[in-house]
Amino acid sequence: MKRSLVYKNARIVDPSCNKDEIGTLIVVDGVIKACGENAQNQGAPDGAEVFDAQGKAILPGLVDARVYVGEPGNEHRETIRSASRSAAAGGVTSFVMMPDTHPVIDDVALVEFVKQTARENASVHVYPSAAITKQLEGQEMTEFGLLKESGAIAFTDGHKTVENSLVLRRAMTYAHDFDALIIHETQDKWLTGAGVMNEGLLSSWLGLAGIPKEAEVIPLERDLRLAALTGCRYHAAELSTGMSAEAIRRAKQNLDNVTAGVSINNLTLNENDIGEYRTFFRLSPPLRSEEDRLAMIEAVRDGTIDIIVSSHDPQGADTKRLPFEDAEAGAVGMETLLAAALRLYHDQSLPLGKIAALLSTNPAKVLQIDAGTLQLGKMADFILVDLDEPWVLTLDMLHSRSKNTPFENARFQGHVLKTYVAGKCVYDYQN
Repeated sequence: MKRSLVYKNARIVDPSCNKDEIGTLIVVDGVIKACGENAQNQGAPDGAEVFDAQGKAILPGLVDARVYVGEPGNEHRETIRSASRSAAAGGVTSFVMMPDTHPVIDDVALVEFVKQTARENASVHVYPSAAITKQLEGQEMTEFGLLKESGAIAFTDGHKTVENSLVLRRAMTYAHDFDALIIHETQDKWLTGAGVMNEGLLSSWLGLAGIPKEAEVIPLERDLRLAALTGCRYHAAELSTGMSAEAIRRAKQNLDNVTAGVSINNLTLNENDIGEYRTFFRLSPPLRSEEDRLAMIEAVRDGTIDIIVSSHDPQGADTKRLPFEDAEAGAVGMETLLAAALRLYHDQSLPLGKIAALLSTNPAKVLQIDAGTLQLGKMADFILVDLDEPWVLTLDMLHSRSKNTPFENARFQGHVLKTYVAGKCVYDYQN
């Protein structure tokens, strides 16, 4: 028996085909059979569940390209099961798991472990990435061909930057040969040093060591040169400064193999949010100045930045409730990803279609996965969203095992009501 469902009178927003209209979505056996204004009067399949969306929005399921999970090794912080629940609650139907685990995901057996565990425990699609270098040490390359064949969707050293330019050049060359994606974080560890926040007047006032913008842009400039040299698909993981955005903007004038992302934190928060040493705001990359935040919004608006990520990075209370300079960097983010992004919609910084593209369609293209669309014949991964509902985030609302969010007690407007994966409801706000 085929399972069918119908949502009528919905605001259908599908950036994959430039659609933003009142219409109907029809799903049969997990596949989209009709979608949009022209489906309004098609009726419903026999036995279908029919819902009246009453003007609420339907968007493609979000695709999060940067998620840290504790399993294996740090299950107290997050498991694949708890991460998938967190994802579903935030409208994320697909996410890429970083290789920063214990042990590091740098061989075929561990890629298989992630895939098997996800099949058994996850309610959303989980895509493993593999390390560029063994043990994330930046010295010896991993087996790109075998890892890609086993299911690694991309290669990244997670939080770490490959310092050795020759090693990175070789990795990019192999990535080009295997049509693999390199996702790289750009942080010069020597310039970063003991820095814990953006370098500037505020860091001086607080008496905290700062991280200069140059710590991000210098390795980025090197990477862009190597991407041009090797021709590999290169993605700058999460940029935070206007200088970095300008470097990507210049590179894209001549290169079509370069993309870039930004953390939602760097689009909606700035260094002033740190206040009196609030450690939930110690992030990597650090929160920058308001000038940089606005520069990143402009880079998103003009297409310089391709995707927005949550940079979901669970930390336990024992690593966060410490003096600011001793606390670990990172925050959970999947459950607040869309709600935080909708701030940019409500203040008219970005249109809804652009936000949906940055969170779903574009990351699916960068990762080359079949997602981020409501087109006919595609898997029915979608979310129902009330764009206007006001709510306040409290820690007990989070599904993640860790509660280290910079949005504690934040006021939002817009909430995910339901999340569907292959036509199955995996999250219902009312239940």
